Amino acid sequence: MRSVSGSARKRLVRASNPRLNNGQRLLPDASGAPALTEAVAACKRHFVVAGVFSALVNILYLTPTLYMMQVYNRVVPTGGLTTLALLTVIVLFALATLTALDSLRTRLLYRAGLRLDRLLAGAVLSRVVGSGRGRGHAGEAMRNLDSVRAALSGPGVSAAFDLPWTVVYLAVCFLLHPLIGLLSLAGAGILLALAVANEKATRPKLQASLKAASAAYAAQETLGSHAETVRALGMQRAMIGRQLAERETATVAQAQAQFSGGGFSGAIKFARLAMQSLALGLGAFLAVKGEISAGAIIASSVLLSRTVAPIEQIVGGWPNLIQGRTAWTNLVALFAGVPDPQHDRTELPRPMGRIEVENVSVRFAEGAEPQLKSISTRLEPGQILGIIGPSGSGKTTLSRVISGALRPGLGVVRLDGADYQAWDSDRLASHVGYLPQQPVLFAGTIKDNIARFGGDQKLSPVEIDAAAVAAAQAAGVHELILRLPQGYDTMLNADGSGLSAGQTQRIALARALYGEPALLVLDEPNSALDQEGEQALAQAVVAAAERGAAVVVVAHRAGFLQVAHRLLLMKNGQVEMQGSREDVLSRLNPKPGPRIASVQ
Repeated sequence: MRSVSGSARKRLVRASNPRLNNGQRLLPDASGAPALTEAVAACKRHFVVAGVFSALVNILYLTPTLYMMQVYNRVVPTGGLTTLALLTVIVLFALATLTALDSLRTRLLYRAGLRLDRLLAGAVLSRVVGSGRGRGHAGEAMRNLDSVRAALSGPGVSAAFDLPWTVVYLAVCFLLHPLIGLLSLAGAGILLALAVANEKATRPKLQASLKAASAAYAAQETLGSHAETVRALGMQRAMIGRQLAERETATVAQAQAQFSGGGFSGAIKFARLAMQSLALGLGAFLAVKGEISAGAIIASSVLLSRTVAPIEQIVGGWPNLIQGRTAWTNLVALFAGVPDPQHDRTELPRPMGRIEVENVSVRFAEGAEPQLKSISTRLEPGQILGIIGPSGSGKTTLSRVISGALRPGLGVVRLDGADYQAWDSDRLASHVGYLPQQPVLFAGTIKDNIARFGGDQKLSPVEIDAAAVAAAQAAGVHELILRLPQGYDTMLNADGSGLSAGQTQRIALARALYGEPALLVLDEPNSALDQEGEQALAQAVVAAAERGAAVVVVAHRAGFLQVAHRLLLMKNGQVEMQGSREDVLSRLNPKPGPRIASVQ
């Protein structure tokens, strides 16, 4: 997307952002998120043309009024059938044009929503991945984008474009007769007051219902993802009960919002119908007094109806508009809080594998105890660092930071002297092999999973195949893969399932080794392995170090640490001690005997 300057961007957004009945913009200010601002500005043409079509549509809506006045004032008194035929042809053509323009306006607004989706879908997903948020956040962010798109293409926005033309219809009412104009003005004022009251009453309820629905969806996704564990532990009824309770909370909140809005919609409908009837009565009174023509009687009722119609339509579409505004606010917060992981950076040379962790601290929630507190360490190419410590000491968090999976709140991690943030995220990841504590594979073939689905390697299909096989051989899993039904082309299920835990861990190790990364980070890589798998793992780690890679291993089993050059002991989120393997072990075990288990 072409970059837009700050002041020009603001002008474009103001011009392409419809206002609601209370004067607020449909899409709140996104000055802290330039990508969102530019995406809205890119839809300017759609909104401008929709505004032009709205003007033509509202002018043509005067056609039935003029037709009735001409019929009653000219045709009926004179019996001019030829005039009636010509007027009828003209009004039919005008109404056909009105219908076509209204349809085109609807299509334009829908296309604006589609364009916004095309411009932002990838950026939203990139930031969700870049934020490191947990399961379900991607779905929530995409639902927010869908809500914005639905709000932009819904009837509420069309009504917002029609709303300024209320002034024109009021002017025509005053031209018919000042009393008819005053009645229309009073009707519009009453409906506008009801619309504002509806906004104040329903906004908090709608926002509460959206929050409750989001929580219910997240719980539902979690329940579905861990269905086997739930069944195996006999928690099925309990978890379903909790899910139903959360769902009921969401549906009750939605019902309360709908009931509140429905009450105002009913009041507005009554007011509109009453005003139309009063307009007919007032028109008849004025016609009897000889102050207006007979045709103006019905014309006054039709004009009043058109005057207040946009207000009624906005109130009817208010839930979608509020949902769209709330969703947009959520997207603004996401974009403002997570930098663009895709923006261009200077491409750095392939690293050697020198890792420096400088005063890194991590806190997962405001006010919570830090998971890591001023951690500093370094690792040279070809060295193996073993991270040990009791459960909850911060070992996994530190491995996530070193791998680049988690951005530290404070401090810096450097690869060959360059801050991780100086790297393009995918380019950095191509030099890092990461095996998380709970390895997961994805839908696709085993070869696709090992090759990281093409990743950032820019290799030909033949080169990708060769690199995937080489990684599998390095992980000692090549023979295992060949024994599978379709070998490397074996398809995995939607969640990557279809293999045993040990097979998954070994293939995930091959994925970590793919492309001979300069940094290898393994978090409890032997937790699901048998003796053969452990031997293959140890050989792979030693081979990676021998070719010059820096290797970080979080391990609980003492035997596996025999391959480590250095050890780092974690305790309560801090470095308790670090140094050569022999030095750390001697300080941990001053007396002979296998006591290393005490630090696990």
